[in-house]
Amino acid sequence: MRNLFKRLASWLIVAALLSPLAGFAMEHPALLLTRDGVESIRANLGKAPLFDHSLRSAREDVDREIALGIDVPVPQDFSGGYTHERHKRNFFVAQKAALLYQILDEPRYGNYVRDMLLEYAALYPTLPLHPKERSYARGRLFWQCLNDANWLLYMAQAYDAIYEFLSVEDRELLERDLFRPFADFISLDNPQFYNRIHNHSAWGSAAVGMIGVAMGDEELINRALYGFEASVDSEARDNDGGLISSEGQGRGFLANLDAPFSPDGYYTEGPYYQRYAMYPFLAFSIAMENAYPDKRVLQQKDTVLVKATYALLNLADSQGEFFPINDAQKGMSITNSSLVTAVDAAYLYGEQDPALLSVAEEQGRVVLDQSGMAVALAVEEGRAQPFLKRSVILRDGPDGEQGGIAVLRDPEAGLETVFKFSAHGLSHGHFDKLAIAVHDDGREVLQDYGLVRFVNIEQKGGGNYLPENASWAKQTVAANTLVVDGQTQFGGEYDASSRNHSDLLFSDIGDDGFQIVSALEANAYAGSVIQRTVAMLRSPQENPVVIDVLRVMSDSPRTYDLPFHYLGQVIHTNFSLAQDEEFHVLGDGHGYEHLWREAVGKDLGTSATFTWLDGGRFNTITTATEKDDELLLARLGANDPDFNLRRDPSLIIRRESGRPTVFASTIQSHGGYDPVSESAVDVPGDVDHVEVLLSTKDYSAVGIQWHGGERSLLIVANRDVSAGGNHTLEVGGRKHQWTGPFQWTPLL
Repeated sequence: MRNLFKRLASWLIVAALLSPLAGFAMEHPALLLTRDGVESIRANLGKAPLFDHSLRSAREDVDREIALGIDVPVPQDFSGGYTHERHKRNFFVAQKAALLYQILDEPRYGNYVRDMLLEYAALYPTLPLHPKERSYARGRLFWQCLNDANWLLYMAQAYDAIYEFLSVEDRELLERDLFRPFADFISLDNPQFYNRIHNHSAWGSAAVGMIGVAMGDEELINRALYGFEASVDSEARDNDGGLISSEGQGRGFLANLDAPFSPDGYYTEGPYYQRYAMYPFLAFSIAMENAYPDKRVLQQKDTVLVKATYALLNLADSQGEFFPINDAQKGMSITNSSLVTAVDAAYLYGEQDPALLSVAEEQGRVVLDQSGMAVALAVEEGRAQPFLKRSVILRDGPDGEQGGIAVLRDPEAGLETVFKFSAHGLSHGHFDKLAIAVHDDGREVLQDYGLVRFVNIEQKGGGNYLPENASWAKQTVAANTLVVDGQTQFGGEYDASSRNHSDLLFSDIGDDGFQIVSALEANAYAGSVIQRTVAMLRSPQENPVVIDVLRVMSDSPRTYDLPFHYLGQVIHTNFSLAQDEEFHVLGDGHGYEHLWREAVGKDLGTSATFTWLDGGRFNTITTATEKDDELLLARLGANDPDFNLRRDPSLIIRRESGRPTVFASTIQSHGGYDPVSESAVDVPGDVDHVEVLLSTKDYSAVGIQWHGGERSLLIVANRDVSAGGNHTLEVGGRKHQWTGPFQWTPLL
């Protein structure tokens, strides 16, 4: 009886929430494009070149497709195959054609969309599950429900835009035979896809909600916002090994807005998937804002989607490409269509920030709705201001309490350092807590591998994730972070990593001349605690330098590997190299099985220097070394019979220690080489020597000898990291007093 009352109460709450929908006379279009928006656009055609260019480009694209004729093939292929790409192309083109119908009032575009939708309505009821069986949630048009949701979200916009162009009979047929069964399939028939917290479910719920708004269907809108009751195996996993259901997990669109986004707008899966998920999040939120503004979906979590747009822009390098955090394809950039939508929406529905206009200019196009026109008109009126990227810390977790990502920037020099101390990142996360990556004007100095996948290239595993994504890219040794005893963090167990996160200890990023962030990881390895401090500063020669101080404490002797994954040609070392006559694999698991050992460094002394050339720039790591340290030169590609991995090189510092130990290094990109003039400039860089001067439970002190003879000292507090803490410490016979968790001191 108690359960009956609880269910009745829940139903009454939902009914109350949705009651304003009843009797609402829907105007079409009503999703991203509105009737008022159409009138405004028509009135301003010819006045906003950026919009006119985007409109002309869309028209050329659609006209080519109309000339080719409509093709709605029976599905059979993975990503990249003909049927997959044809259905994908269809939904993109149909949406554009429907917008052209509204803006240009040309019936041929409406006829094209109508005829395509009617062909789909004839095909869809005949389709079984897709013949490719790889996905945990197979689709019908596509090999996975995710792509089916893509199709529905775009086609909902197409349907909405030609709704009043269609006859009543056509609308009834499309809703009965196509749209309602389609929405039911990706939701009710696939709760393991729909009722979770993941970018997949964001697409699914947004698609169901979009077609619900277009059809004026209250039940579908409710299902989109809140999900539905369904039983899912608590041990079920997706194709990336992520749990589908966890205790206390929410469901539906609103839960997907809340849980993965932090208050700063960071999306826990990382910028690559945040970029992908922004479109459904914004599309449905704007549709609800236009059709049902009283629901305030766009304003959820303090308008987090506008913040998310800024977060994404700040997670792109100086050339506009996103940092490859977690599973990420390199080269994805702010010019992607999802970011065009995000920037335009953030401008119109945010505070009309003129800095966003310069991003729109860089993107070179706008969306064909009222937000795109607003941006294009503002650009034409000369309102654009530069979007200035500064150092930033973006918190992770729904409450911002699960670590985060720091990006340290020297805007003048173009150097950027990414420091990851976040949560795992759902099923697309990597086991790389406390990892760093360094970029120099968009060029990777120390790289994060990204993903092992050739997206939409059918010949490479159907365009899907390849086995080496799990065996290499996700593993700790693939990142620039500490590996203990040759094991991946948390033993490579997704569940354990997902329950834990690193913690920010302190930061000071307000001064471009000296910035510092420190974070702690206490759970990745049982019995070991790791503190990493990353600083970015200017050398006495006024060149940017990264200082990396990593301290590890373990309860027993351990073997530590600290990899640095670089790109390019070795130029110089201050130690000798013993090259292997035969390549040896570095290990038999945890990613080591993919690394060939090429050479071992010998005669290291107390500070090792390693310089390489890449992209016309010299790069140097200078690291403090201990007597028995090994420096391993390794190369990716072992146990890779299909050549799925790039043959990238690595430098690995290996140390065996039974006591707390500190790895201290500097990283610098400097000088250059011109192959035309055959001239080299500033090959040695600015750092001569790095030394750990003191390591106790309370402090780590690192000394740097600069090339010009100057010396500097960085002291990091290991326990009292409070901003008001007072410290007194003697290092090398000299007393130092300071307030706060660190001290940076030039020494004469």
